[in-house]
Amino acid sequence: MGDRHAHGQHQTHPQHQLHVQQRLHHDVGGMKSQKGPSASQILAIATLLPVGGTLLCLAGITLVGTLIGLAVATPVFLLFSPVLVPATLTLGLAVAGFFTSGAFGITGLSSFSWILNYFRQGKSMVPESMEAAKRRVADAAAHLGQKTKDAGQTIQSKAQEGKEGTKTS
Repeated sequence: MGDRHAHGQHQTHPQHQLHVQQRLHHDVGGMKSQKGPSASQILAIATLLPVGGTLLCLAGITLVGTLIGLAVATPVFLLFSPVLVPATLTLGLAVAGFFTSGAFGITGLSSFSWILNYFRQGKSMVPESMEAAKRRVADAAAHLGQKTKDAGQTIQSKAQEGKEGTKTS
């Protein structure tokens, strides 16, 4: 028996072994009862992550394109300053590019925020909440469209004023 202790083996009580086995079985059983993500959560990730990522990429591409356009157009503005109408239109397009970039960025970030809050709350997707979300998105898109239309009309009226001002002088 002294040799057994030297090699790291020891005797245990049968009751102690039974208690350890019951605890191990309870712990494993407890792990089995935990649920994984539901089908609606998997569907939310599968749809919103690519949408959010795509919108963030579009925001970045739009921002870079706008900055490149401004970098190319600025020297042209300085050389050809008497041509105010194209300058006004280009400036208006640059502003529209920045607004578009911001809209894509905010939409992408809000999608990621929604996903995070969705999983923190642990709710399942209910068809009524999907319809409400669709209505909110449609309302936001209509509002953004109206704002863009208003900005375009303002730019067009200013360009028209500049064009009329150059004709009279």
